[in-house]
Amino acid sequence: MSTAYELQVLNPATAEVIATVQGATAADVDAAVGRARSAQRDWAAAAPADRARLLRRFAATVDEHIEELARLEVREAGHTIGNARWEAGNVRDLLDFSAGGVERLSGRQIPVAGGLDITILEPLGVIGVIAPWNFPMPIAAWGVAPALAAGNAVILKPAETTPLTALRLAELALEAGLPEGLFQVLPGAGTIAGDALVEHPGVAKIVFTGSTRVGKQIMAKCADRVKRVTLELGGKSPNIVFADADIEAAAAATPMSFLDNSGQDCCARTRILVQRTAYDRFMELLAPAIEEVVVGDPADEKTQMGPLISRAQLQRVRSYVPDSAPGIRGSAPEGPGFWFPPTVLTGLAADAPAAVEEVFGPVAVVLPFEDEADAVRLANATEYGLSGSIWTRDVGRALRVSRGVAAGNLSVNSHSSVRYSTPFGGYRQSGLGRELGPDALTAFTETKNVFISTEA
Repeated sequence: MSTAYELQVLNPATAEVIATVQGATAADVDAAVGRARSAQRDWAAAAPADRARLLRRFAATVDEHIEELARLEVREAGHTIGNARWEAGNVRDLLDFSAGGVERLSGRQIPVAGGLDITILEPLGVIGVIAPWNFPMPIAAWGVAPALAAGNAVILKPAETTPLTALRLAELALEAGLPEGLFQVLPGAGTIAGDALVEHPGVAKIVFTGSTRVGKQIMAKCADRVKRVTLELGGKSPNIVFADADIEAAAAATPMSFLDNSGQDCCARTRILVQRTAYDRFMELLAPAIEEVVVGDPADEKTQMGPLISRAQLQRVRSYVPDSAPGIRGSAPEGPGFWFPPTVLTGLAADAPAAVEEVFGPVAVVLPFEDEADAVRLANATEYGLSGSIWTRDVGRALRVSRGVAAGNLSVNSHSSVRYSTPFGGYRQSGLGRELGPDALTAFTETKNVFISTEA
């Protein structure tokens, strides 16, 4: 599509239009790739110390604008102000962390007969990052920061509903001194700008975070061009509570394990699995904890949960929760905005849609289990395998269950899933590849092997 079009950005808390952004066409993508390829050649040729210095300057510039970025995120994504500040800070921290890897991105010397063999890690070229609307800033940075650090150029296509923070980050990159064309942001429709980015022969790799359905489509298009791809897709993560756990602590931590970001988190622990002998006590403690969650204006410092991103998402979440469904309900504002109350469903079958499908909203299901084997069976009774939690005082049990649960990221007596210093990714339908961690930069490089004969 070469016809000009616009994207309207709504405030999810009020449903009001807050901005109109020009959408990128296929021609815009092609022009951006040309600029990126030119900038990347010079960037890759620059001294590693100089690239690291500019990335640190970019991080410092982001740090100076954290409050501005956070307020923008509140308006376009409906995130609570506390979460939004963390997200902007995570961009800063990831840029700093990635900058530290620039001068440590080294190959190997491999012992061989008759000479010297070395490997060299070289940048891929132009990287396309397609970011989601649920965490617009940090997840974009998961691809952007290490790709730049490894010597690549990046074109970022933000989600159609949340382009504003991405556009501002691109401006801050230029203010920090990054070369023109090295990091570009192209807002646009997925079927227009996204497809053009995926299909462009000048783009060496696609990093996509979003639904499993769209991820499969992107993977198929990349396969046709033998193009590299990293996919971070859906999740239906378990929160496994054993009877020997600190039940009070587990119950207190459970609400925000699936209500953070209004449940719009692929790591959300929306399958609460509780050992039957502790079930009644856990539910007694969980009910008031859910009812006390503060849902409201995301700009208010006291708010714990804001609105859903859009009317379409609100309708999707509602479809999983019949009015007569038994469980625990919190409260949410009425009137304009895309609000849904914190909800815990009980009495469902283990294979009910709400128990196995990704709702992507503030809805969790509680299921009882008998023993370790039953817990692992229920935890794995879904097509996803992204994250999860295990609550127990028994270290041996924690390790056994961790080995049994098919998921890429597990926490014991915690709901933490993501740290920029540790690898992140999923099993099965939750994705392909790993992001973050000490090896993040190598995912954006090609390995070249060089043999030097020493024989006379």
